[in-house]
Amino acid sequence: MQSTGRGNFGSKLGVILASAGSAVGLGNIWRFPTEVGRNGGAAFILVYLCCVFFLAMPVMVSEFVIGRHSKANTVGAYRALAPGKPWIVAGFMGVLGGILVLSFYSVVAGWTLHYTLQSLGLRLMGHQDFGEVFNQFVSNPWKPLVYQYVFLLLTHFVVARGVESGIERFSKVMMPMLLVIIVLLSCFSLTMPGAYDGLNFLLKPDFSKVTTRVVLSAMGQAFFSLSVGIGCLATYASYFKKDTNLVKSAVGVCAIDSMVAIMSGFIIFPAAFSVAGVQVDSGPGLVYITLPHVFNMAFENIPFIGYLFSALFYVLLLLAALTSTISMHEIATAFIRENYKCSRQKSAVIVTLICIVLGTACSLSFGPWADIKIWGMGFFDLFDFLTAKFIMPLGGILITMFVEWYLDRKLVVDELTNGGTVRVRGLRFLLFLIRWVAPIGVGIVFLNELAG
Repeated sequence: MQSTGRGNFGSKLGVILASAGSAVGLGNIWRFPTEVGRNGGAAFILVYLCCVFFLAMPVMVSEFVIGRHSKANTVGAYRALAPGKPWIVAGFMGVLGGILVLSFYSVVAGWTLHYTLQSLGLRLMGHQDFGEVFNQFVSNPWKPLVYQYVFLLLTHFVVARGVESGIERFSKVMMPMLLVIIVLLSCFSLTMPGAYDGLNFLLKPDFSKVTTRVVLSAMGQAFFSLSVGIGCLATYASYFKKDTNLVKSAVGVCAIDSMVAIMSGFIIFPAAFSVAGVQVDSGPGLVYITLPHVFNMAFENIPFIGYLFSALFYVLLLLAALTSTISMHEIATAFIRENYKCSRQKSAVIVTLICIVLGTACSLSFGPWADIKIWGMGFFDLFDFLTAKFIMPLGGILITMFVEWYLDRKLVVDELTNGGTVRVRGLRFLLFLIRWVAPIGVGIVFLNELAG
């Protein structure tokens, strides 16, 4: 095992907030409501919660076991725990996946930064064709790049400061801010004219709408939302102290992530139902085209509240994006630092530069490079396809199989119980989920994504 002054999270609160921050992202704010809108509302949420705690959480616990026991980056973990074995492929998949996700995710994060500044400056108010405004911005050859680079530099600044002084300290500030903003926005949204209809859609389940497709969509959203299978949680767990309760931490992360996702529904659905003709299942357009229209209507009716609603919403998105990009950056930074014996600052610079180059290609695929296709996809769609449909699901399968089928059972139990000092209720059931249910569930999602 490797342990070379790598640093640790300084507190149990830091563990929960940093790990939750790695999971909470743009997918919670717009992808989750979009999936809810497409798949029947409240019934989808119930299925989703079952998938989170019975499928995704076992994968998260498995990542925690690998990371904390090895005290190494995602490649070094498999090298230490399975020397000379092909399991190390899962580690390299995590590093590659982290770089690819950060490259295309930073494009959307840059859009969010732009819209945050626009909302603060009242530039999203007034009668505009928000679809045209959005399309003109993302196809511009240089404006999106500026915002993307600024966002990557913000991420770089946090990661370069280290685990306790950077990642943990900023998580302790950003996550409470994020949660407070969610509560405020929910209160604002519930005062809008369409609040009752929005809540009815969100809270009244119609189980007749639960189909195989809905279940598969909920499973896919659970894995996407919690960022399992890509190695960021294993990387964070390598900084956990030996007294960290892995199972309790995983439950806490799943609870916070699910709460943020559901509360985003309390923000979006009451607001969206208050404006005629708004589509709540319009994907990324929900955030950058549909909601500016909603905020504009709110501003016309109640100027101060409308302005505050708009500004806080995009600040919320910005914080959610930043907590996720930090974790993706850390996967590759930890690998380069430990594998090539570089300083943290130099390793972070290398990762940032790689992601600037790849991210530039992703951003330009909406504009000047729109005609450049690989397998019929632009760079942005290609990176998204490779990570969401291959790297993350395959990573989830390999992680759970490694923990329950390769590692010694006593080692796994010792990690979960902290050497027998922590009592874990339902331990046998959890191990059953890790051994059978999670890999089969992820495999089903993987095959479904390929078929789609």
